[in-house]
Amino acid sequence: MALIRNSTRTLVIAIAMITAVILLVTTAVLPQTISTITPEPRQSEFWSNRFDEINRRIEQGNIDLLFVGDSITHFWEGTIYPTDSEPHGTAGQAVWDEYYSQRNAVNIGIAGDKIEHILWRLDHGNIDGISPKLIVLLAGTNNAKDNTAEEIADGIVAIIGKLQLKLPDSNILLLSIFPRGEQPNDLRKILAKASETAAARMADRDKVYYMDIAANFLSNDGILSPDIMPDALHPNEQGYRIWAESIEPIVSELF
Repeated sequence: MALIRNSTRTLVIAIAMITAVILLVTTAVLPQTISTITPEPRQSEFWSNRFDEINRRIEQGNIDLLFVGDSITHFWEGTIYPTDSEPHGTAGQAVWDEYYSQRNAVNIGIAGDKIEHILWRLDHGNIDGISPKLIVLLAGTNNAKDNTAEEIADGIVAIIGKLQLKLPDSNILLLSIFPRGEQPNDLRKILAKASETAAARMADRDKVYYMDIAANFLSNDGILSPDIMPDALHPNEQGYRIWAESIEPIVSELF
């Protein structure tokens, strides 16, 4: 009986070791999924409502200028997170009205979106049946804590590829990801490298233009003032004015 028990234990150990080896080999051989290039919807009522709202506007057509992005783009319409400095959540609305209300402009930003969420939306109605003259793209800040600079760049390139596939006649203005955090920090470095990497990969792409306006939000010593971004991430009206004024020359040229 002792011999049988020992043999059984040896067999169990051997099977466990073989299984472990198989798992290690499988993990090493199979390609790992990169989230930034894998389209994914979000599961929330807020997100679904905003997504449906965008699709209803897209279905109406008459769109010459399209802004694509996350909360920083979304809040051109007024922030959904009012702050002490903006108790009514005005954010960029006044600046939007001044610069874009006469240009058939539409904002398809959704607060909280990562690159993968934007990719999913582009395949599910957010750009169907339109042909804007110009697309302004700002995306990637929400991936900074979970992805490398290279992965964020991969996702930005994937978005541009999707836009060019579906909207081949549109010009695309890619913006560097805006700085975040009051002081210089590691997240800024990741986002700056991601922007530079994506821009380099798009340098020879027809109808794609790049602008790095990050420094326009910062002081000479790299400080991001609360007078421009109260939470060190989202612009207030002054911040949106800096954005609009910075890109206006190329917008006017491409529009």
